[in-house]
Amino acid sequence: MNLQKIAYPQFNENLYRTTLANGLTVNLLPRENFHKTYAVMTTNYGSLDTKYYNVQGKLCTVPAGTAHFLEHKLFEKEDHDAFDLFGEYGADANAFTSFTKTSFLFSTTANVKACLQTLLDFVQEPYFSPQTVEKEKGIIGEEISMYDDDTDWQLFFGMLRNLYPKDPVSVDIAGTKETIAQIDATVLYDCYRQFYQPANMDLFVVGGFDLAEISEVIDANQAAKTIPAPIQDVTLNTFLTASGQDVVTFSEKKMNVTRPKSMIGIKGMQPVPKGRAGLKYKLNLELGLYLLFGESSPLFQKMFQVGIVDDSFNYELEMERGFHFAVISADTVSYAEMESEVKQTLREAHQILEGSAAELALAKKEFLGQYIQAQNSLESIANGYEGRLFDHATVFDYAVEVQKISLADVIAAVDSLLAPQVFSTFRILPVTK
Repeated sequence: MNLQKIAYPQFNENLYRTTLANGLTVNLLPRENFHKTYAVMTTNYGSLDTKYYNVQGKLCTVPAGTAHFLEHKLFEKEDHDAFDLFGEYGADANAFTSFTKTSFLFSTTANVKACLQTLLDFVQEPYFSPQTVEKEKGIIGEEISMYDDDTDWQLFFGMLRNLYPKDPVSVDIAGTKETIAQIDATVLYDCYRQFYQPANMDLFVVGGFDLAEISEVIDANQAAKTIPAPIQDVTLNTFLTASGQDVVTFSEKKMNVTRPKSMIGIKGMQPVPKGRAGLKYKLNLELGLYLLFGESSPLFQKMFQVGIVDDSFNYELEMERGFHFAVISADTVSYAEMESEVKQTLREAHQILEGSAAELALAKKEFLGQYIQAQNSLESIANGYEGRLFDHATVFDYAVEVQKISLADVIAAVDSLLAPQVFSTFRILPVTK
């Protein structure tokens, strides 16, 4: 394995990266004196990828929830379940699906090589039967029902339905009971063959392992498999609506909550820059939102002191392949006042940030501390790797880049997010008797 050494001397870390002949990107970060090893294998395929052009150039459409369904089914084989194998090796295993990625992982303090072989094999050797697919529909249907009753989840996806009313990003990652009813083994095999190509995937291993041994395991495992040649980067076709004209500016829903929930959403209309420029844009926005809506911001202090909000007040930036948005939310009976104050801050964001040079200096130090602290977690290191989205940036790169940011950078990024102003409000109100 021809490994490229990427040194981070300021953190005393060395990352080793290569792209195998079949296209799989491999990242290895050995750490001396660590007993635990964590590995995650990710495909650049998630819930929003319901349309794609296959290798023959034909436009294909699949039911919402297919990526998540695939995540579930890959563990189950004809004569065993991968979860059971990991258990026999003393390892914990799991998986998760997001809008644009599906990841499979394990954590272990023993049998690292066997666990890694198992991870590579169960992800790369699919088995779906009509009987097991039908059985899984009931299991996932129960999961969907559980999220239907989760008020915070419903607040979040209520906002997404406002911001992206015609796009798959507005549909629950697991799909709906109606959409998963349309999934069969053929759909799963077709999507697997399309998106689980090694060239569309990456592997990140971090912890207490021997670099040479693990490199040899990966090399031998991949060389022994007959995998179709890499295909075009199909997942760059996101099919998302570029216009803000369809955004629903206000809606609400009644549920069994004791206090109303309110969320203001901002749809990012400008394309996210490619590579490390995209990482810089993300960091600038995160810092800008922190200055405007963080716990030390004038807005939060003002609303907290007069009782408009409590510590449920929160903000979030979501940035993935093909889209980005920000949301500000709180549980509060004074939701109208909160919404008015937040929107006023958004209108005055440029002027507020111009006077925040001292606050930015402190915020950068806080962010740097968080990124350095994240380096103590094997999971944070591996899960924080975004692959090609930010040109293979790691948490170490985040820590380096945040120190370079200027106030002008932050203001320009926030101005870009807020112009044109594509805002929406979504509320969940208590059921009235």
